[in-house]
Amino acid sequence: MLCIETNNLSFKFSGTEYVLKDINLQVPDGSTFGFLGPNGAGKTTTLRLLFGLLKKQTGTIRIFGKEFETSRVEILKNLGSLIESPSLYAHLTATENLNILQKIYQCPKARIDEVLEIVGLSNTGKKKVGKFSLGMKQRLSIAVAILHNPKLLVLDEPTNGLDPSGIMEIRELLKKLNTEYKTTILISSHLLAEIEKLVTHICIINKGSILFQDTLAELHLKRDQKSVIYFDTNNNDKTLEILKSNNLVPSFLNGRVTIPIVGKEIVATINQQLVNSKISVYQITEVQNDLESIFIDITKN
Repeated sequence: MLCIETNNLSFKFSGTEYVLKDINLQVPDGSTFGFLGPNGAGKTTTLRLLFGLLKKQTGTIRIFGKEFETSRVEILKNLGSLIESPSLYAHLTATENLNILQKIYQCPKARIDEVLEIVGLSNTGKKKVGKFSLGMKQRLSIAVAILHNPKLLVLDEPTNGLDPSGIMEIRELLKKLNTEYKTTILISSHLLAEIEKLVTHICIINKGSILFQDTLAELHLKRDQKSVIYFDTNNNDKTLEILKSNNLVPSFLNGRVTIPIVGKEIVATINQQLVNSKISVYQITEVQNDLESIFIDITKN
């Protein structure tokens, strides 16, 4: 089942070319979904359309299987969000901030202590939010977003500006929300290296168009397809012959013989054959294309 589904969603600001064109977003229920793209790719515009913060121009939006336009209030009751900068009262404590929103959401008052415990801010006492670190403010903002116990949590750059410790705290918090509380999470970011430690599914957008959308495992497969093994020897021609005799497809890259990634048992066999053929093997190197390189390749091409 899809938690979010858009069909040919397009949008442009007055007098400009399309900021989004034919966006078909599919966020599975129960997933942690990474919505990735360079700055200015169209991520925040898409999120604003999902929440009705921008008026939809063309296409359809379905959330929890319902049309957003006809079920807006019902959908928003089950949505939590943190888009761009958090909106908090700096002169109030964490509890006082949540007290205000508890009255708006009309959720049980006991929920305040629950969410503060979930985000690790239950011991902040009378400390004003203005004295919080950036990481604490982000965690409080997530507490605000989950106060009404939403089925779907949408976050726009939740680790932006945080130090490594703060990034790790937010990551562990989001994992907890997804696995323990069964919350579907959509995270918008431009940091693939961080997002890949958290998500189950990924969508890559650039210049208003979706370039890749699938599971994280499928993106890993793309990486593996572009990874190679280098054979640095004193006889490239003979090395090529031996590799071909093993039903492999070798090629030249940077003056060395390469093959796609294979198992270590096959590499060991080839190495033995090279040595038996009196070929000097200087080095055999496996070079894996990291996911950031794949991300750059996808967005550039």
